[in-house]
Amino acid sequence: MKNMFVVYGPSGSGQDAILKGIGALLPIEQTITTTTRAMRPGESDGHPYHFISRKKFLEGIAQEKFIEYARTYNDDYYGLTKEEFERVQHSDRIGVWRTDFQGALTAKRLFPEIIILFIHASLSVLESRIRRRDNPSEAYLEKRLHYIREWLPKCIYDYKIENEEGKLDEAIQKVLAIIKEHAA
Repeated sequence: MKNMFVVYGPSGSGQDAILKGIGALLPIEQTITTTTRAMRPGESDGHPYHFISRKKFLEGIAQEKFIEYARTYNDDYYGLTKEEFERVQHSDRIGVWRTDFQGALTAKRLFPEIIILFIHASLSVLESRIRRRDNPSEAYLEKRLHYIREWLPKCIYDYKIENEEGKLDEAIQKVLAIIKEHAA
């Protein structure tokens, strides 16, 4: 699958920062995930998600409107609609499907030739970033870290990019090189 890349990693890995950096260097078009989670301050529909009700999401599942979806640690649903996937796939830009590990597994099953990039950092860096970004309760933080520890051993990828503290530019350059190598 030329010009479509899967990018995923645990919360706090820096996926969004890396994609923002790549977007300044290459013409990319990112898929927009649909979710049932509540909108946060500064967000709007389409930025960074399509926000819909749980009822509407479940109706979409029943109507087979999603390529993939998952119910996550916070009991919300996240998924990529077929319509959104096709929009990005048919753009004249490099497509980026940002997802989680369940989405990456589904992507590789559906499209074995798709390139999967796994963005990672040490657990201590992930914890520090989550604390700074979310100002979480200890229970919330432990739930996030437990979820990360649970799925890390199950990760699949074609490329693993480390995004350690203070090395964002290096991670961006690594992702840039991989995309340039595989893009049509």
